[in-house]
Amino acid sequence: MIRAVLLIVVLALVSAPASAQRWVEHAKREFPLTDFSTHSIDLAEIMSGGPSRDGIPAIDEPRFLPLAEIEGLADTEPVIGLTINGDMRAYPLRILMRHEIANDEVGGVPVTVTFCPLCNTAIVFDRRLGDRVLDFGTTGRLRKSDLVMYDRQTETWWQQFLGEGLIGELTGARLKMIPSRLESFAEFKARAAGADAQVLVPARGGLNGHRNPYVGYDSNHRPFLYRGPLPEGIPALARVVRVGGEAWSVALLRRRGVIETGELRLTWRAGQNSALDTSHIPNGKDVGTVVVQRRVGEDWEDTVYSVDFAFAFTAFHPDGVLHLE
Repeated sequence: MIRAVLLIVVLALVSAPASAQRWVEHAKREFPLTDFSTHSIDLAEIMSGGPSRDGIPAIDEPRFLPLAEIEGLADTEPVIGLTINGDMRAYPLRILMRHEIANDEVGGVPVTVTFCPLCNTAIVFDRRLGDRVLDFGTTGRLRKSDLVMYDRQTETWWQQFLGEGLIGELTGARLKMIPSRLESFAEFKARAAGADAQVLVPARGGLNGHRNPYVGYDSNHRPFLYRGPLPEGIPALARVVRVGGEAWSVALLRRRGVIETGELRLTWRAGQNSALDTSHIPNGKDVGTVVVQRRVGEDWEDTVYSVDFAFAFTAFHPDGVLHLE
């Protein structure tokens, strides 16, 4: 169960939903630069997640320690592993679930590392858009239970799941997604052997004591703050591997171990805990590590993918293909 305080917020929001006009008038005071007259969605789809603007604070000055100095992070804990131009970094979910966004520069590339706990969606974006370099914060709002971000340069609102501008000056623009891995810390360490790798740590103190505030969430029957239809033939909070508008059930991949289709190769290996199960993440159920690669000539290279909850995939890709068998 999610913490009682979060449930109280949900009940209050569900029992007295504000009209789109009312929330927009309130949001204009928080986001004076946002052009709310320009949007690509029905504004009634936006919901409050409880916090206000930056109530979930993005990480703007990430602090790292060398891999060899890391203590308090179990081998089975999930991290977002990112490598750009030889610069290897790991972003533990136990930190990101409390911040959801980390603005960083890796290998000379400005990036935003994001994680939406409610959709289990971990995506890295290139912060460059045309001649602008954007940095991102949290709006405190959700759409289809997914994080709605904003950029601080134009205050455009962005859908994390798609990397698409929803409301404001940059409506319709798309952020480039960068290949990364949602992997166990052990897998990251094995890949980083001999490299000068770094691991994100809290702004103050060490990694001990950071626990999961969404206890039991991925065992729920229904997603949090979600109004849409649920998928058929698969539990709403079952994990699926998404590549564009196509997805495969992790349960299917787990049974097969490897799936090759077209130019893609998907693999599953045991050894990664769910970050959304038990309070102490290393005690969470084993959901495994998924890697997706694309054939390039005779080689296989990492490609963009995410491991999402099934409801989120069908919500954002209602005409997408979901492989269950």
